[in-house]
Amino acid sequence: MTERKPAGVGFESWVDQQIRECEQRGDVSRLPGFGKPIEALSAPYDETWWIKSKMQREGVSVLPPALALRKEAEDVLALLPEIRTEAEVRRLLTEVDDKIREAVRRPPPGPLLNLRPFDVDTLVEEWREARAAS
Repeated sequence: MTERKPAGVGFESWVDQQIRECEQRGDVSRLPGFGKPIEALSAPYDETWWIKSKMQREGVSVLPPALALRKEAEDVLALLPEIRTEAEVRRLLTEVDDKIREAVRRPPPGPLLNLRPFDVDTLVEEWREARAAS
């Protein structure tokens, strides 16, 4: 919509014409979110809704690095019962374990980490026992 409104044409009728032409071309139906309900329509008003929405879309974390690592460790432990293979369990635990070891060596800014590296073998054994019990 780069063209300018012609002289002598009412603004409202010109805008209506532009909208009608877009709808006829099918441009409106190709917009992201077309036909989907508007998210958080019933939520209370928040002045910073657009900032939070942008951060969520971009995957930006607002937690300090130490707290983000604590959350990641909690999330991995909560995810263990859903994992199907021992190799995947070991991979996830080892990835987070490496991050914890690095954070213990070089503490990140912010609050204390208060985490110890995982005992991967013990957690894998607990995972095996839980799988056998179910």
